[in-house]
Amino acid sequence: MSVLVVIENPEDCSLVFSGVESVAARSYLADEAFTTLRGVKIINICRSYRYQSMGYYVSLLAEARGHKPVPSITAIQDMKSVGIIRLASEELAELMGRVLAERAPEKTSFSIYFGKTPEKGLEQLASRLFKLFPAPFLRADLNFQNGWQLQNISPLSVRDIPEEERDFAEAVSTDYFTGKKVSIPKRQVSRYDLAILHDPEEQRPPSDSRAIKRFTKAAETLGLGVESITREDSNRLSEFDALFIRETTNVDHHTYRMARKAAAEGLVVIDDPESILRCSNKVYLAEVLTRHKIPAPRTIIAHCKNIDHILEELSLPCVLKQPDSAFSQGVVLVRESDALVQEARRLLNKSDLVIAQEYLPSDYDWRIGVLDRRPLFACKYYMAAGHWQILRKGKSGKDIYGRVETLPVAKVPKKVISVALKAASAIGDGLYGVDLKQVGEKVYVIEVNDNPNIDVGYEDEVLQDELYLRVMEVFLKRIERRKTGSLNI
Repeated sequence: MSVLVVIENPEDCSLVFSGVESVAARSYLADEAFTTLRGVKIINICRSYRYQSMGYYVSLLAEARGHKPVPSITAIQDMKSVGIIRLASEELAELMGRVLAERAPEKTSFSIYFGKTPEKGLEQLASRLFKLFPAPFLRADLNFQNGWQLQNISPLSVRDIPEEERDFAEAVSTDYFTGKKVSIPKRQVSRYDLAILHDPEEQRPPSDSRAIKRFTKAAETLGLGVESITREDSNRLSEFDALFIRETTNVDHHTYRMARKAAAEGLVVIDDPESILRCSNKVYLAEVLTRHKIPAPRTIIAHCKNIDHILEELSLPCVLKQPDSAFSQGVVLVRESDALVQEARRLLNKSDLVIAQEYLPSDYDWRIGVLDRRPLFACKYYMAAGHWQILRKGKSGKDIYGRVETLPVAKVPKKVISVALKAASAIGDGLYGVDLKQVGEKVYVIEVNDNPNIDVGYEDEVLQDELYLRVMEVFLKRIERRKTGSLNI
């Protein structure tokens, strides 16, 4: 597997890497030549992995392109999660106590370079931390409070590597580029209890209280114990075998942190953290649809340097989207060139990249619910009256939706179903809502949503109780597979 080292400005990098090619981050993101590469490992050493930064997008698009980024988006999010760090600290408590036994009980920090450290005596701890948080360069902060604890683990930028450690970092990096692999320990589960995460106060929950009751009834029919939980119950996740998230998800949100913690604990999770990461960002979606040759409206990934070139690729009107937009928020229809530049700059204040997309007017969007790579339900979501989206704000601030028509899957055009399944499979095998537009004989994927709406009287209109039963059957099947060790965790 060939290796690319991606950094903002390779010429400014103080480290010298042997046998690998260094690429500017902006080139990797924008140059179409990189989208077709196969069998590539991306070593992302950008100075920041913060949400929607250049470094964040390098790992995000690397995953979308089928490349192997280090760090992955999952690893990036794990380093930000207090819950995941606490979980890692508990797992490493015995090792930390042993290797730090001779040290004074106070704070200590050390650097980790691809799982190696120049700090004598801490080699095993460095290796274990790299397996839990696989990023090129790390800084581990430990403190002593009734025993040694991992206080923080964070990326170490190239410019912050101490001068006396640079030769070590270069040598270790060269060794890593030869192709060493890391295996992460797997966990097993042994109980049959399901937690349903919801927020009783949420204004637009993915499932209303009546739907939650039907999910509960279906699970109990199959012999699953069910408990509805909230974010306050995050410390109880280890009590369950599975977590079903029926609260609107986001990456910088407790829903992602709980999904990640549950997955680390060995639970079956829907929505799984990888699906949340992938579906929450439309830049990833645009890239993955292109890679898998799935039809979508003409899409441009825009940044501060190419705003003026958008109109060379798209005609007006066109749609601008904030990468993590949801519920029609952060999505703008622009009809004039001046408005395009103005709105693009506004969105770029929040994210280094935004989406510019061809506008395809229609009376409705198809929503195909997909679970376990199979169609679950099919709806037509009609546009709100006098609006180009399915949701608009009324004069009083109240949400106004278009009507919903639910159809048997067998009555939906086969092309709509096949394209929806292909798009969902490009994300994973979880529960998704695929939005599509049909223009004549052509079908286009607009987006793939994790955590799709399932409400009484709408998405369940055709299958009724059978819909809820099918969802719970997937949970039961996955729990049983994990119990027997036949499903990778």
